[in-house]
Amino acid sequence: MNRRPDQLKAFDRLLTIMNELREKCPWDKKQTMQSLRHLTIEETYELGDAILDNDLEEVKKELGDLMLHLVFYAKIGSETNDFDIADVLNTVCDKLIHRHPHIYGDVKVENEDDVKRNWENLKLKEGKKSVLEGVPNSLPALVKANRIQDKVAGVGFDWEQPEQVWEKVEEELSEFKEEVQKGNKDAMESEFGDVLFSMVNYARFLKINPENALERTNKKFSKRFMYLENKAKALNKDLKQMTLAEMDVFWEEAKKM
Repeated sequence: MNRRPDQLKAFDRLLTIMNELREKCPWDKKQTMQSLRHLTIEETYELGDAILDNDLEEVKKELGDLMLHLVFYAKIGSETNDFDIADVLNTVCDKLIHRHPHIYGDVKVENEDDVKRNWENLKLKEGKKSVLEGVPNSLPALVKANRIQDKVAGVGFDWEQPEQVWEKVEEELSEFKEEVQKGNKDAMESEFGDVLFSMVNYARFLKINPENALERTNKKFSKRFMYLENKAKALNKDLKQMTLAEMDVFWEEAKKM
């Protein structure tokens, strides 16, 4: 691994390249925070994919892409004299020191739950009106549900045992089934949302990230279905003309791979 001087040298190299690109490259010169936003989101998802695939070489590359974006935003901020990269880094350093009094102060903690509670309480003391202010509105619903539950748990609004949460899951499932029998679409959607929310909560108690879990299943299903497509193509068969029993043969093969 690189020593600290080499790490700092590499970061300085990126800052220098960013300055040169912003000055000389027609594309880079045109970019704004608004034009970069959707690209940054895309890079973040690509990093997430690499992490789920445990592809560390790809993680390294995607981290570089994301780092470039962060430096890009800081460069734009410096051009309007609002902030530069030093302001960005010092701000996050100050926040980390302030919110870790058990490391940089005299606060005592027993476990990670104490740390999370202190974190949320400190945010409220900083002027936050709600512990939920830190949950972005634009988060995907599944991720947002997990963050909401994590946030409120940080101030003690939580179940005590996983068994209690599972009872809630079963209760919500029962209510959902009732609405399905009645056929009221709006009520069905509402109750289905409650089922999902309670399942996310149960996953949190089991230390399972629901977003990662669902994406793993997405990838698994896609891989198996593409195997099925390739097998059908090799036999010159059209999936639409195959029976479910025929397709299931290849599906079971894919599961064994």
